Amino acid sequence: MATSRRLLRPFLYTSAAAITGGGALYYIYRPIRVPGSDPASVPPPRYTDDGRFNPPRFPLVKTRDEQIADLKRSSGLLSAGDAVKDNTTGVLGGLASKNQEGSVDGRKKPDKDETYDLLVIGGGATGAGIALDAATRGLKVAMVEREDFASGTSSKSTKLVHGGVRYLEKAVWDLDYNQYKLVKEALRERKYFLDTAPHLSNWLPIMIPVQKWWQAPYFWAGTKFYDFLAGSEGIESSYFLTKSRALDAFPMLKKENLFGALVYYDGAHNDSRMNVSIAMTAALYGATVVNHIEVTSLEKDANGKLIGARVKDRVQEKNGEKAQEFSVKAKGIINATGPFTDAVRKMDEPGVPEIVAPSSGVHVILPGYYSPSKMGLIDPKTSDGRVIFFLPWQGNTIAGTTDAPTAISQNPIAGEEEINWILSEIQAYLAPDLNVRRGDVLAAWSGIRPLVKDPHSKNTESLVRNHLITVSDSGLLTCAGGKWTTYRQMAEEVVDEAIKRYSLRPSPLLSVPRVSGSEMIDDAAPLDGKCQTHQVRLVGAHGFSNTLFINLIQHFGLESIVAKHLTESYGDRAWTVAALSAPTEQRYPVRGLKISALYPFIDGEIRYGVRHEYAQTAVDVLARRTRLAFLNAQAALEALPTVIDVMTEELGWSKKRQEKEWKDTVQFLASMGLAKSKLNVTRKDVESGKAGEYDEHERKLYSRHDRPADTMESDSKFASGEKPIVSVDSSANK
Repeated sequence: MATSRRLLRPFLYTSAAAITGGGALYYIYRPIRVPGSDPASVPPPRYTDDGRFNPPRFPLVKTRDEQIADLKRSSGLLSAGDAVKDNTTGVLGGLASKNQEGSVDGRKKPDKDETYDLLVIGGGATGAGIALDAATRGLKVAMVEREDFASGTSSKSTKLVHGGVRYLEKAVWDLDYNQYKLVKEALRERKYFLDTAPHLSNWLPIMIPVQKWWQAPYFWAGTKFYDFLAGSEGIESSYFLTKSRALDAFPMLKKENLFGALVYYDGAHNDSRMNVSIAMTAALYGATVVNHIEVTSLEKDANGKLIGARVKDRVQEKNGEKAQEFSVKAKGIINATGPFTDAVRKMDEPGVPEIVAPSSGVHVILPGYYSPSKMGLIDPKTSDGRVIFFLPWQGNTIAGTTDAPTAISQNPIAGEEEINWILSEIQAYLAPDLNVRRGDVLAAWSGIRPLVKDPHSKNTESLVRNHLITVSDSGLLTCAGGKWTTYRQMAEEVVDEAIKRYSLRPSPLLSVPRVSGSEMIDDAAPLDGKCQTHQVRLVGAHGFSNTLFINLIQHFGLESIVAKHLTESYGDRAWTVAALSAPTEQRYPVRGLKISALYPFIDGEIRYGVRHEYAQTAVDVLARRTRLAFLNAQAALEALPTVIDVMTEELGWSKKRQEKEWKDTVQFLASMGLAKSKLNVTRKDVESGKAGEYDEHERKLYSRHDRPADTMESDSKFASGEKPIVSVDSSANK
């Protein structure tokens, strides 16, 4: 018996070691499904045997004027039979006469069915997410936005979809369970991002430089714990790089004092295009979503309960017309206005204490050569203890962010002090032969984070780490705080609370448009009246794959970089964008006139933005349908004439409106880092090339290159000491 045990024990130990080692190897090298790498759910169109091409047929959202008509029907201003006038005029038919105060007479009694279940104020990530969640639960919902979708904080993020390694560090050291829960929630939501919009989001390896040997085990433990928390929602595991491999992966790093690097994975996305896609997906599922609609006041019944809001169309004002106010009726009002949360709360209760503590986050854009195209970098502890990211984005490099109290404004301007701080922190990590200059900054902007204070907390100055949901006595439901990554979870909680507070009845969606543009997928299948936004794919996701751009090149003759950009910005809707692009009249590329020679944005994107995404101003196109204003303020200025011309063709702008667009856009570009001397630039200046000229002071600030150097002696056509402006025979050369 003893002999058998002696023989059995080594066998058991060996088997256990083999099983453990094999399990570990399988976990490390297991097959992983990378979002976007799968074949498209809907394959690209093909040519038939007889040579015919069947292009995709996508459902259309209602026009903006039709959406405004739906808003008016909620209060009885329009009946179901009233028609909408021509879209280019922006004027609706069927309006009653106005009295001297601007109110509307002859109001029809609205049908109960026309009253909205929910009216969402704010078209950022949170507001659009709420609209999509409510619409996919069978609720009748409207969303209005004073400016444009993502015009505020939602377009000025660091472009990351992340749990937050710094938050995790704080959770561990402070034994803070709420912080831990926030990281865990964000990691789950990160996966939903990548699944529902693979064309707009992607995995990004991020490097943490290790400068001391003892930092290696510390960072290794932290990134491995981050991987562990992600679980099945993760992708590649974090890993360590030796000094030589770290420099190979990130050649711009400073070699001195570099021990190695840890690399972990997080998500990145195109924030404003994600926001617009969420809003347009909500519209396809039946929500009424309208930008450039301002809420001027809230309406209450005799008992002091909210029953709607007064709104006006700001586009009419831009056209030089008087904007007529009208009412939108709803059972519940939701305030999702980010930094402007308190302004809406004071419409409801003028004396209510403020809950938003605005914080400014500045980012700068540098040329793409400052970072590898597929690798980011994080400095977990800067000179003043903050975190700074250094990431590839849209072919350029984004760096930020700062964190300082600020006043609330629509388009805050990044200060020189913050810009220079970011540049100095970057320089500390880059090789000394790389001189990061102020002139390398192509764009710089400041976004306002709406940090919130809990009004019910004993310490009213303490900030809430996560989002906050409150309901006033009159029934105004406010959602504030949070971050981009958790927008979907925030929306789910808000709609859950709204259903309970307003006694709403969700229902399954029995018939919805084929968002995929194909009968192959039933987009209504999972919509049973409960929250299903974790599996509702956004517009463009169904037919997207990493090889879709090849189909566009083959069919439309697009330039490769343009085709790739279109698929990564519009998904399968890139077919429509390419079809709206003008011929180049060249052998190659066949289609797609670039609006800037430096970037892959083309004319078809302007037309698509106007016709399918409610773009109403040049800023809407330059900043949020394309990202040119965020990538290069000067290039955006130079593209402005083309944008205004195409939008004039689409929207029928008058000469006066074109001039207003020019002035408004130049003012906006000032908040994106455009030189101060360009604030009075004219269209003629841009078209003649004068807009690219700087005085000596601004040249040092904004120019990307030095002045032409003197001719090197080795390249000179003249002998040493010879003066080229006088004759060789002159006494000056003797």
